[in-house]
Amino acid sequence: MDKLKFDFDVDIDMSDRTDILDILRHVPASIEKDGKHTKHNTGVYFQSIPTFPLEGISAIDHKQAEQDGWFKVDFLNNSIYKGVRSEGHLDKLLSEEPLWLLLEHEEVVAQLYHINNYSDVLKAYKPTSIMELAMILAIIRPGKKHLMGKSFDEIALTVWDKPTQDVYYFKKAHAVAFATAIVVQLNLLCED
Repeated sequence: MDKLKFDFDVDIDMSDRTDILDILRHVPASIEKDGKHTKHNTGVYFQSIPTFPLEGISAIDHKQAEQDGWFKVDFLNNSIYKGVRSEGHLDKLLSEEPLWLLLEHEEVVAQLYHINNYSDVLKAYKPTSIMELAMILAIIRPGKKHLMGKSFDEIALTVWDKPTQDVYYFKKAHAVAFATAIVVQLNLLCED
């Protein structure tokens, strides 16, 4: 009988991942490099996956575990949530058009996650929408670096295609979500 294959990718953002992981029984995922397993930065399993008894991490590399049918959930620390006071406040931050010109200021960009080291790229592209910012988030990843320097119209043609080689890239959903979070950060900075 053939195994049922799932494409399972769940990321959960929170202000402090330890708040939830301290109360939930889980096994940290692992990454294998050069025959050595190390703890995955964000991934955990809520199943009884085999572990290394001393390290307490999965004995199966996270990529192999996915192929074997284990379900990894990534809990990501996202500090922007610390500035959001309520659901209504978040709605307000999301509905306001940010001051896109702030992305041309290195001291502002340095405070924004995922793009804090890319002030030069932001100055060159001057994004004015969440989708343009999402494309920038995508092209700074190894799988899409070859699109750097192209126009937004050219980038849009292939930026969301899955690379043929096994390289790190951003899926459209991730890039748009992170771009939206950066807009929240920008609007929070303007409130302060």
